[in-house]
This record gives sequence, structure tokens and C-alpha cells, in this order.
Amino acid sequence: MSLLPPTGSLIPVDAPFSQAQESWLAGFIAGIAAAGKRASGGAPTTTIDVLFGTQTGNAEFLADELVSGAKARGLGGRATALDAVTPDQLAGMSHVLVVTSTYGEGEMPDNAGLFWDAIQASTVPRLEGLQYAVLGLGDTSYDEFCQAGKLLDTRFEQLGATRIHDRVDCDVDYEDPAALWTAAVLDRLAAEAGVQPGATTAVAATGATTAAGGAGASRASRPGAQWNKRNPYPSTLVENRLLSSPRSAKEIRHYEFDLGDSGIEYSAGDALAVVPVNDEVFVGELLEQVGANGSETLDGRPVTEVLRTDREIRTPSKDLIADLVQRAPSSELAAVVSHGDKHELDRWLWGRDVLDLLRDAGPAAPGLDELLPNLRPLQARQYSISSSPLAHPDRIHLTIASVRYGDPHRMYAGVASTFLADRVAPDGTVDVYLQPNASFGVPADPSAPMIMVGPGTGIAPFRGFLHERAVSGATGRNWLFFGDQHRDTDFVYEDELTELQEQGVLDRLDLAFSRDQAEKVYVQTRMLEQAPELYSWLEDGGHLYVCGDASRMAKDVEQALLAVIGSQRGKGEDDAQAYLADMRRGKRYVRDVY
Repeated sequence: MSLLPPTGSLIPVDAPFSQAQESWLAGFIAGIAAAGKRASGGAPTTTIDVLFGTQTGNAEFLADELVSGAKARGLGGRATALDAVTPDQLAGMSHVLVVTSTYGEGEMPDNAGLFWDAIQASTVPRLEGLQYAVLGLGDTSYDEFCQAGKLLDTRFEQLGATRIHDRVDCDVDYEDPAALWTAAVLDRLAAEAGVQPGATTAVAATGATTAAGGAGASRASRPGAQWNKRNPYPSTLVENRLLSSPRSAKEIRHYEFDLGDSGIEYSAGDALAVVPVNDEVFVGELLEQVGANGSETLDGRPVTEVLRTDREIRTPSKDLIADLVQRAPSSELAAVVSHGDKHELDRWLWGRDVLDLLRDAGPAAPGLDELLPNLRPLQARQYSISSSPLAHPDRIHLTIASVRYGDPHRMYAGVASTFLADRVAPDGTVDVYLQPNASFGVPADPSAPMIMVGPGTGIAPFRGFLHERAVSGATGRNWLFFGDQHRDTDFVYEDELTELQEQGVLDRLDLAFSRDQAEKVYVQTRMLEQAPELYSWLEDGGHLYVCGDASRMAKDVEQALLAVIGSQRGKGEDDAQAYLADMRRGKRYVRDVY
């Protein structure tokens, strides 16, 4: 009997184990048990190292749950960020479970990039003595779905490690497949250690122990944790005000959500997930396009309700694109897809929605019954919290740009941003839940300098950080780089920032309004201009944070940061990269980018 299952699988959210899977699992456990590997005493004989790579906190949460589950089965366990582990340390481990998300287009998350670089080196130790399994978190709307998990899974195998369970790649609704994978893996390891699968032992009341800068306690142990994706809290939207000028090319709004009796306790740096509702007018246009009248039902529910609350009807799914290409091979979409150029397809799709694609398909477009299976579930949108619980314990603030574009013939609107701006009545309710982010918060040392780079709505978490430091009495210096298009229309929170400067909380404020002069100026421009002072803050133990656009701004800021370090140290590019890597490991260079 082979002890190695297939190298990868995708388990649907509601799929039970197949008969073949159950048979294989039973045979595996029986084979291990027959080998006589049984614990000889009360202390755990197997310690499981759970290594996580996370961008928004989900992988870290699952890592904590894995450790708690291991302890409940009489096993030892500890969770560690991937970047905190060296190849030599990895080679000394016996059982490793990797939980990682994928960032952007197939990239490692921020706290896993250094680890990935290290284990690709030709000098990395072999891993013949290590048993492992990988759980990937991703989004099937991206081409490189769960690529980070796939790369790590393959590399471990190349280095001689033994896969003890097939990799599972989870879509955005990861909870059920992750729970199946967790139970199977932990029961299997418990059997190997001679512990009856499913047996429980005392677990520390504080939950999982997280090493190397982790959260410390399971997210589930937080007050208000009963409110989650499946059970969101109906919060009252008590404030909705325009921050940008009416003359601005942008519409940036400030929102405040009442936490009421929810018991939700948040931290500066966390995110809030907003459950949106689709625009009724757009739902009607979509139904008209597919020849439906709105009286149809799906599983006993009005189809209008299904489209408003359950389906993503703006962004076309991959399945819908593939279906439309097959149905209408002469369409413009089909012509673009036939070129096989992903970037060309992305450019063509930019600004187009499901209704556009249906119209492009013409008479070949699907009817309602054929369309519905190709619409993805409507997902909550996550926004960086722009308040501090020390200053606003009963409310959560968000800073959001309303997405609107188009022309008088056809206007387009962001699903969640315009839901909040236009369709929630004063003191109306919005379903929300907390998305903790243990990796993104003010320095634990209140005397440490804090440097924040957040143009546009990227200022959101840093407003919370500054309020946190003001109320807590932290003595560390604070420096904010902020910018947008025009100072007179886009300088959001100007009065607050001025007051924080007058109070001595905000020590430096460098502004970059790109279109107020002939030559465009960005936050990275200001960083380069202040290179000696910026490097001095870093040398004094400063923590540098970046929030905002991932596709361009965050990359440009990182290049500017490397240039600052390189120019001030004068030791070349490799030295600057090593300096920044040390900052990453020390949690002194952290990003919240999207």
C-alpha cells in the first residue's frame, strides 16, 4: 500500500470524502498503527510545526486553529510565520504543516517571501527526515490560483520531504475544505503518535500558542467572535460623510459603524468586512438582458433576491467567460481570448461587467438558468479600519473611495462602495464582521519611531495608528507620507492631521499632491528627498508601514526604500536587500496592500 496520496486536490466546500479517500485514510491509519508507533508517556511525542504565510490574517488564524486542534489530540504544536524560519531550522523539524495564502498574481504573501527565496538556494539542506502537508488559500478568479501553496508543496517534495497528505487548494469560501483537511491531517498524525484519533486532552484556555510574532491567541477566543462570514453582525451605519471636495475627481467618504451590543473588540490595523447588496436597478437590467421578468425562483427564493444578495453580477467569472467564448465564437471577447495573451484579456475586460459580456455575445448569450451557475458567490469586501479602539471603542470607522465611472449612456459603480454611499439609509443596518490582522499594528514598543506611507485611502489605518498613539501616550516619533491628486480637493482629514501636529503626536508630515505642478510628485518622491532623515529613523529602530495600491504604489515605494537604504549605507544593492530583509523578519517593514 502506498502511503503517498496524490500531490494536489481541490475539495468543493460541501464535498464529503469519497469512498476511495476514506478507504485510503483508513488503510493509512491502520498501517501506521501496525508499526507500533505509540507514545510511551503522557507528554506529547510529536510536535507539529505549523508554518503560515499570510497577507490579511486568514492563514494565521487557521494556523492557530491547527495548533489548538493538535493539542486537543494530545500532540505538541506551535505556529510560526514562514519568514521567521531558516532552512537549517526547517531541516530540524519532523512534522510541518504549511498554511499559506497567495498574494497578487501568484506571489508569496509578505511574510513568506524571504522563506521562499531561502529554500530555493542550491545550498539548502535536504529534508528527508521531514513529513509535511500544505493547505493553500486563494481565489479562483485569479489565474495563479493558490500558486504560493503549490510552489511550496513542490519544493518540499524536491528537497526529499515526505508528503503525509495531499495538498488542498481552497477558494474564497475556505472554511469547509480547510476543516476537512485539518481533521484528516491531525487525526492521521495522532494515529502515527499512538493517540486515538479524535481523542481530546486539556487545551490551554488562551488557545493556540503562536511563535515568532504571531497573534498569541486564537481569533475565535476574541470577544464578539460569534460574528463572522456565516453570521455577520447587523451594524447601524451612524455616519456617512464626504471627505473629498465635491470638485474632486474622486469621491472619498468617511463611515462610522455602531458596534452596539455585539461585543466586537478590534485593534488598530484590523480590517472590517462589509457584506454588500447589489443594486436593484442593475439586477433589473441583467434580468431584462437574459429575457427574465423577475418572477422566477431559485430553490424557492425569488431570483431577484438571489441576484441582489448572493451572486457577483458585476465582475465576470472565468467560468462565464469560457461559456460565452464557446457560445459566441465570433464575439469580440472570443477574438481577444483566442490570442492567448492574458494581459490583453485583462485590458479588454477592464471596465466591463457581466452585462457588457452578455450584450457582446448577442443572440448566443445564455438564458437565466444557464447564467446562474456561472456567477460566483457575492463576497464581502474588506476595508482597513481607520479608527482606534482606544479613541472609539464603540464604533469602527472606514475611509472608502466610491467607485464610479462611465458616461451618460452607461454608468458603472463599485458594488460595496456605492452600496454604502447610496443605498444604505441613514441609521440603516449593514452586515459586517471583523477581519483581525495581527501582523499590522502599532509597534509593541511605544518608544519606537513609526513611519507611515499611505497615499489616498491608504491613509485609513494610519489615522487609527495616530489616534492609538495619541490616547496611549506613546513617546515614539510619528512620520506620515500622504498624497493624492490635488491639495485643495483631495487632502482628506486635513484638519485632524493639523491638530495631531499641533498636539505633538504627528512629528512629520510629508505631502505629495501629484497634479499640483507640472512634474508629478508621489510619496516615493518625498521619501527619496528625505533619504538621510528617513534612514536615521530606521537606524533608530523605526517601523515602516505601507498601505494602498499593490499593483504600482507599493512596488514603487519599496524601490524607493531600497534606494534610500542603499544611498545611505553605500554598500551596494545586495546589502540594501539584506537590510530590508532584516526589517521584514523583525516585523519592522509591514504592508497592507490590495
